[in-house]
Amino acid sequence: RCQRWVENCRRADLEDKTPDQLNKHYRLCAKHFETSMICRSSPYRTVLRDNAVPTIFDLTSHLNNPHSRHRKRIKELSEDEIRTLKQQKIEEAFEREQATQELNESNEQNPVSEEGGEEQEEEAVPLTLEERENKDYLKSLFEILILMGKQNIPLDGHNVDELPEGIFTSDNFQALLEYRINAGDEVLRKRFEMTAVNLEYCSKTQQKQMLEICESCVREETLREVRDSHFFSIVTDEVVDIAGEEHLPVLVRFVDDSHNLREEFIGFLPYEADPEMLAVKFHTTITEKWGLNMEYCRGQAYIVSSGFASKMKIVATRLLEKYPQAVYTLCSSCALNVWLAKSVPVVGVSIALGTIEEVCCLFNQSPQLLVELDNMISVLFQNNKEKADELKEICRSQWTGRHDTFEVLVDLLQALVLCLDAVSSDSSVRWNNFTAGRAFVLSSALTDFDFIVTIVILKNVLSFTRAFGKNLQGQTSDVFFAASSLTAVLHSLNEVMENIEVYHEFWFEEATNLATKLDVQIKLPGKFRRAQQGNLDTEVTSENYYKEILSVPTVEHIIQELKDIFSEQHLKALKCLSLVPSVMGQLKFNTSEEHHADMYKNDLPNPDTLSAELHCWRIKWKHRGKDIELPATIYEALHLPDIKFFPNVYALLKVLCILPVMKVENEKYEIGRKRLKAYLKNTLTEQRSSNLALLNINFDIKHDLDLMVDTYIKLYP
Repeated sequence: RCQRWVENCRRADLEDKTPDQLNKHYRLCAKHFETSMICRSSPYRTVLRDNAVPTIFDLTSHLNNPHSRHRKRIKELSEDEIRTLKQQKIEEAFEREQATQELNESNEQNPVSEEGGEEQEEEAVPLTLEERENKDYLKSLFEILILMGKQNIPLDGHNVDELPEGIFTSDNFQALLEYRINAGDEVLRKRFEMTAVNLEYCSKTQQKQMLEICESCVREETLREVRDSHFFSIVTDEVVDIAGEEHLPVLVRFVDDSHNLREEFIGFLPYEADPEMLAVKFHTTITEKWGLNMEYCRGQAYIVSSGFASKMKIVATRLLEKYPQAVYTLCSSCALNVWLAKSVPVVGVSIALGTIEEVCCLFNQSPQLLVELDNMISVLFQNNKEKADELKEICRSQWTGRHDTFEVLVDLLQALVLCLDAVSSDSSVRWNNFTAGRAFVLSSALTDFDFIVTIVILKNVLSFTRAFGKNLQGQTSDVFFAASSLTAVLHSLNEVMENIEVYHEFWFEEATNLATKLDVQIKLPGKFRRAQQGNLDTEVTSENYYKEILSVPTVEHIIQELKDIFSEQHLKALKCLSLVPSVMGQLKFNTSEEHHADMYKNDLPNPDTLSAELHCWRIKWKHRGKDIELPATIYEALHLPDIKFFPNVYALLKVLCILPVMKVENEKYEIGRKRLKAYLKNTLTEQRSSNLALLNINFDIKHDLDLMVDTYIKLYP
C-alpha cells in the first residue's frame, strides 16, 4: 500500500524508502483521499479505511495561475529532453527532501531524534552489498526476537538436565531461526549454510544485546508520547520475581494527544535491599537511562507487598526532596485499607496478610473447593439467606483487595476453617495430596490465636478509614469531598489512641469470642512463651501483650501514614477538583480554585489570566442551557469541544488527571497493569525475562526494525 501511495503522489524520490520509514517520517494530507475512503467515527480524529489510496491530485492548477499566462511559449521538447528534465527534477526534489529532513531533525531537542537524523544522513551514502546483506540478516534476527516477545515464547528450550549426554537440541530462538531458513529466507540460508548443525547460530550474548535494543526501542515509543505530554506520574507495582531476582515493575501515567489518561508499563527495575541505594538507582534509571525529566513529574505512588512499604516510603521521600511537586499519593488501583494494612510494621500483620492471600489463592484455583465452601456457608447462615448469598458472591471475586477485606474474613472464618478441615481429613480419593496438604497447613494457620487477634484488631482499626477510602475510589465529586473529611477521620483515630485501653478491651473480647466459637485456645504466642522461659517473674496477660505489640503500634502507624500520604500539597491538589463542572454545581458555583492552584502556577500557559479565566469557566456552566448536563469527570471535561478556549483550566485538569489517586475513567487505557498481571500469571518464574516482558505487554506498539538494526550496528560494530 505504501508503494501505491508513493506512485500516486508521483514521488520518485521516495521509492527507495522502506514502509517503516515512510510510515514514521512522512504524512499525506486528507484532501488527497475521496470522502468514501475516510471514516469519521469520532469528531476528534480522521481515520482512513484499511484499503485507502490517495487519488485526488490537482495537476492542472498552474493553468489557472494568472502569472503563468504572460510567460513565453515553451518550445516542444523531444522525448530524450523530457526524460533528462524529469531526472533533474527528481534529483532536485530528492535533495530538497533530504535538506528539509536534516533541518527538522537538527531542530529537535529529543536526543533520540538526533540519532535518527544521523541515520538518515548515513542512508544517503549507498551501502555496499556486504553491508546491505548484514542489515537484512540482522533484521531477520530482530523479527524473530520480536515475535518471541509478543507471543511470550521463552528463549531457552529444553533444560540441559533433561537431555541424555551428547545430545544437542536447539533453544527456541535457534529453532525459529532454522524454521525460517527452511521456509525460504535466503538471507539466513546464505549466512548459515556452511555452519555445523550442532553449533549455535546466534550466541546468548548477542541475543541479550539485541533484546536490550528491542526493549529500548519499544519503550522509547511510549516515552516519546510521555515527553510530548510534558507532565506525568510514576507508579510502581508489587515486587516480582524474574528468573530468581526481585524486580520492581514501573508504570507511567500521562494524558495523550487525544486527551485520554493512560497508564503504560515501561519496564522493570532491579530491586535493592538497601532503600537509599534503591532511591538512587530508581532516580538514575528514570532520568538517565529512560530519559524522563523528573521536573515534569507531578505524582508518585507505590503499591507494595508487606515488608516493602517502609523502603518505598524512603524512595518517595528522597524524590520529594529533589522534586517537591512529585506529590506522594495513594494509587487508585489499591484500596486504602489494604494499602494501610500492608504498610503496618508489625510482623504478625505481615504473616496474617500472607496467610489470607494463600487461602484466597487455594480456593480460586479449585472450583470444587468453592462449591464445598458454598455448602458450608449455606449451613452456617441458613437463617440469613441474604447474607449467605452475599458471602458466596464475594468468595468468587478477589476479595483480598476490598475495602472491607477484614470484615469479610471475620464473617467467613468459621466456614473457611470447617471447609479446610473437611478437605484435609477426607479419607476418599476426592482431593489430591497437594490440596489436602495445603488445606491442613492453612487450617492450622487460621486457627492460631495470634492470627485471630490480628484480623479482629485490623478490622476494628480500619473501620474508621473504610468509608473515606471507598470515596477515594469513587466518582470525582466523592474524591473532592473525601479530602474535606480527612480531618474527621484523623480526629476519630486520635480519640481511639487516647482511649486505647478501653477500645482494646472490646477488640480483645471480640477476638476471644471468635476463638471460642472455633475451639481455639486463648494463649500467648509460642515464640513469646519460649523467650520468657527463664524469666519466672513476668506475668504478662494475653490482653496486655496484644495491646502493646499490636493495637498501639497499628493505630499509631495508621495515623502517621494518613498524615504522610495526605500531605498539605496532596490535599490542595484534590481541592482543585472543584474545577470539574459537576463538583462546581454541587458547591452552587461558589468555588475558589485560585487559592489551591498556586502550587501549579508554573505549569500554566497564562498564569496572570487564571483568575479571569476561572470566572469565565464558572459563568459558562452556571448559565448553561437546560438540556446541557454538567461533565462529571476530568475525562469528560478534557473532551469538551471548546476546552482549548480555557488554556489554564485545560492545563490544570491535565495535571490533576495524572495524579495516581485519580482512577483511569476509560478501562481500555489502563491495560498496562492488566497485561503485566496476565504476563506474571501465565509465565513461570524461571522463564520470565524483563526484556521479553516489555515486548509482550506492549505488543501493540509499532516498532521500527531499521532503527533497531542501525542502533545495533552502532553499539556493536
